[in-house]
This record gives sequence, structure tokens and C-alpha cells, in this order.
Amino acid sequence: MDNLKITLQYLLPKHLISRLAGKLAAAKLGWFSHFLINRFIKAYGINMAEAQFEHAKDYASFNEFFTRPLKDGIRPLATEANIVAHPADGTISQLGPIVDGKLIQAKNHNYSLQALLGGDSATALPFQNGHFATIYLAPKDYHRIHMPVRGTLRQMIYVPGELFSVNPLTAECVKDLFALNERVVTIFDTELGPMALVLVGATIVASIETVWAGTVTPPAGKNVFRWSYPAHGKNAITLEKGAEMGRFKLGSTVVLAFPANKLQFLADQQPGTVTRMGAPFANTAI
Repeated sequence: MDNLKITLQYLLPKHLISRLAGKLAAAKLGWFSHFLINRFIKAYGINMAEAQFEHAKDYASFNEFFTRPLKDGIRPLATEANIVAHPADGTISQLGPIVDGKLIQAKNHNYSLQALLGGDSATALPFQNGHFATIYLAPKDYHRIHMPVRGTLRQMIYVPGELFSVNPLTAECVKDLFALNERVVTIFDTELGPMALVLVGATIVASIETVWAGTVTPPAGKNVFRWSYPAHGKNAITLEKGAEMGRFKLGSTVVLAFPANKLQFLADQQPGTVTRMGAPFANTAI
């Protein structure tokens, strides 16, 4: 059955399915949207008591529900200067050192940092021998992504690609999954040096948004698109620790990368650990 699930992903028109699903999710369909939302809440056991708006009828479309804000204070932020906070609700897929330019995808599967970041060696160079973490966002999770540390945006890169599922089964079976899928790479200047925060698309992920650019939708094709941003001045984009930086319209995966000798993941952070946005993730006092 697992082999069949993977084979179907290769055969199905994933982009077409995802775009159609995106149109349905964005549509304001009244009672039908509310019906879909209620079914989704029940199917995945979503705790709507955490949401700012608790009832299906409060949302005009499925996308509004999926990117729902949480109640103020429901995710306390680790404000200590030496603590890196979790950027998202989800589950840690993998984390650890970047070795020979490779990140762990799953057991016996590594993939290229340079490929993940869009293929440019200069972009990947600052993260050689550094540390990475991959967080999987399941359908039930809160799908806004927040800053783990304070940072100034320097670059955004859109990388076209596939739209395989990013669930644990696919991560174990599809080689170079996160470097194959469509993704938005963001590079920030932080007190730890450069930080890469990568939002990876997946099947049924209709779009990826950032707070400064909105929905990132370059023209269709195979070209990588890059945008640069100023480090200083009135046009610089600086986001505080804990601030929202982007969101998924339907779930996916976040990959973080940091330079060498800048942080140490806390001992209780391991593959399989459930994450909550804003909670302590790593210590910079090493």
C-alpha cells in the first residue's frame, strides 16, 4: 500500500490538482465552505478553542479557516536573548549538523543544502558545517510561520518544482524531496549571522505567502526568481522575534539553517518532538 501511495504521487498531475484545490479553498461558498471546515475540524481533531474565532461559520472560505489566527497569548514566546524560538506548530522531522553540504531528510536519505536554497553556491556557503532543522506541519496544525529570532530580510528566492506530499512516508521514499518541491527561500541577517528559513510547498498547497510580498506567484516555468532587500534605511524589512513572516494555504514543511558554531538545539528537541510556535528550540550561548 505504501508503494502504491508513492507511485500514485509520481503519476498524478500534482500541480493541476493543487491549483484546483486552491481555487476551491479560496472560494466563499457559504454553507458549503462551512460544511468543509466542520468536516476538516472533526477529521483532524483540531482544537478550535485556541483559535481567535472558534466556529466554522466565522470563516468565509476554507483558506480563512486554514490560516486562522490564534488567541492572543496562546503561544507564549521565549523572550530570553539566548534562546531561539520555534517558528511553527508541527513536528520535528530531522535536525542536526550540516555535513559536507548535506541535510538529513530521513533515515539513509540526505540531500543538498545548495539545491534546497536554489542552486547558488554563494547562498549556501555561510551555512556550511552549520545546523539545520526540519519541521513538518500536519493538516491539524496552525499554519502561520513566525520568526525564531529577530532578523532583517536580505533575500527571497522562489524555486519552482514538484508538489509531492511532504508527510513522513514520502520523506522516507522520495529522494531529495525538499530540494525537489516548489519552495520559497528567505535569507535574514540576524545576531547569529545569516539565517535561512525555507517554506516548502506540497500536494494541495495552493500558495505560499510572506508578510512583505503577499502570495509568492512568479510566472509559471522552470526559472528561479530572486529578490534582494536593503540591510538599512527606511525600506529595510526587519521582523522581531515571534513576528509572523509567512503562511501556508494548506500544510507543508519549514526548513531552518544556521551558520556553524552559533547555536545548540535543546536536549529535548529530537525527531518526533511536537513543536509549538514561540517555545524554546535552541540555545545560542555555546
